[in-house]
Amino acid sequence: MSELRFDGRVAIVTGAGGQDPSLGRSHATLLAERGAKVVVNDLGVGPDGRGTMRANAEQVVEQILAAGGEAVPDQHSVAEEDGARRVVTTALDTWGRLDIVVNNAGVCFMAHFDEISSADVRTIIDVHLMGTVWMCRAAWPHMREAGYGRIVNTTSGAMFGIENLSIYGAAKSGIFGLTRGLAVEGAAFGIKVNALGPAANTTAIRHFNETSPFTSLMEAHFPTSLVSPAVAYLAHECCELSGANLEAGAGNVGLRVFGQTAGYTDTDLTVEKVRDHLSTIIDKRTATMIPDPGEIPAAPTGAAQIGVVLKPYQPI
Repeated sequence: MSELRFDGRVAIVTGAGGQDPSLGRSHATLLAERGAKVVVNDLGVGPDGRGTMRANAEQVVEQILAAGGEAVPDQHSVAEEDGARRVVTTALDTWGRLDIVVNNAGVCFMAHFDEISSADVRTIIDVHLMGTVWMCRAAWPHMREAGYGRIVNTTSGAMFGIENLSIYGAAKSGIFGLTRGLAVEGAAFGIKVNALGPAANTTAIRHFNETSPFTSLMEAHFPTSLVSPAVAYLAHECCELSGANLEAGAGNVGLRVFGQTAGYTDTDLTVEKVRDHLSTIIDKRTATMIPDPGEIPAAPTGAAQIGVVLKPYQPI
């Protein structure tokens, strides 16, 4: 089989300046090894946003250049709309195009919901969710004009519920919802948008956890190098997926699927009927998978076609 390469493509990887082991660093170096020109974006504050384990975009760029690749550093904040625009401008000013965005930047705080400070709640939402929104917004018009684009957004298993990560999980859930919506909107413009939840031994894992069997397991079996190939595939022109959420770690790549049970139907529904038929409502044996964008089946023959006509949008 032929090697998948990115010659001539320009990629942005956010949060790519972290100390090794770092997912962003791993993504950026792999894309560069395969021929992509890479904007290595990192604000430099590290995984907790406090500068205790500082990141260095210039150092990663030096590593890529030393290996014969092409890269430039960028230190703008993706958490601000203007900062995200400037990250995109770095790519356009340097190479005149933008093909790939890997939204990897993030910070984390391990704390209970009633313990985490309001400021840290805002930081998590601003960096993860809004950072992804702003980067997609900044890249979108250029990809739409080119008729081509690949966007890879970072989700997490925390979106399904993990103690001490409620706000982080909420942000990651929002990113998946954004991914699905953009997959629908991007279809007409050749823009594929997917998400990936990584499991890897990173500096963040080391920073937030005491040495334990868990950290030993992560170090032994979950290198960042076993996540980046899945990210690179989603960023490649041959990828036809859009709206998918892959999970990658320890050499395994899988698809997170979402489903809905057949449920209980009653046109005279009452509160009591919901109570009395709850076992039917939640019976997972009746569940069918929710299709990805582009896979939604047409309405059955003879079914009424419901047309939606939107009123003009009025911006504030």
